[in-house]
Amino acid sequence: MGRLDFSTTKSARLLLLAVFGVLALSVVLAEQEGENLSGLSNNPDKAIFAVRENGTTCLMVEFAVRFLVPYDVLALNGIDLITEQASFTLPRGAEIEGTCGSTESEIQISWKNNAYTLRIYFSKELREKDIEIWKISKVQFVYDSSETSHFINAYNPGKHTASTHHLSALVTPAGQSYVCAAQQTLTLISSDHQKGITVSMYDVQIQPFDIASDFMFSEAYKCITDQRERLEETLPLILSFILALIIVITVVVYHFHLKLTAVQPVLPRDRSMYKNM
Repeated sequence: MGRLDFSTTKSARLLLLAVFGVLALSVVLAEQEGENLSGLSNNPDKAIFAVRENGTTCLMVEFAVRFLVPYDVLALNGIDLITEQASFTLPRGAEIEGTCGSTESEIQISWKNNAYTLRIYFSKELREKDIEIWKISKVQFVYDSSETSHFINAYNPGKHTASTHHLSALVTPAGQSYVCAAQQTLTLISSDHQKGITVSMYDVQIQPFDIASDFMFSEAYKCITDQRERLEETLPLILSFILALIIVITVVVYHFHLKLTAVQPVLPRDRSMYKNM
């Protein structure tokens, strides 16, 4: 009888621990939530997603994304396979999840009843001279070629996973957000016969760590492509200004040179002869 009581007490304790564990897990999950803020953008192609922890934004992504996915279809002869390209964009109404950490963060974007899932992994690290940076360390894209809105008559349809390998993209100083209007293209290798999936991002602003204000990006770090394009836009103006300045200086110098070298009329020293005339 004593053994039965002990067993019952132990089971009750285990049950209570399990309940508390589930409740604690629920609290943790509730503390990290994803929010879709795409409605704030006037650009119909741009999506805005945020991950919040303890009621504060810890990861924020704003971009437009286009996917180019090759897939096989059966040729008209019913024997050969030919490759088609599915081209589509990331919808603004996608579902968002994510996790935040001090050195590792992740965002997961899903749509079409999880037929498509884009996962972006971020990491923070120290580089030379103790400079801290963050970067995209991995991108994974799961797609279902049996989803007929983009994959038409796909041969042997099913779910496939495409991933990057040894990625170090969008390297940005810690505490800043990465900004780039130019297109950034990544190539992922698919489990579907090693096909190359192209993921193109543009009008990008991303910050996975150290967000100081809720729903607000920190100081912008502009990509090299944008800096180069801005220089190409301003360089003709700068050169035109320099050329105009050179012309003005040349004209002024030439004018003073003429004044200095002009022949002055020589008057006779004895002016009395003019008086007698």
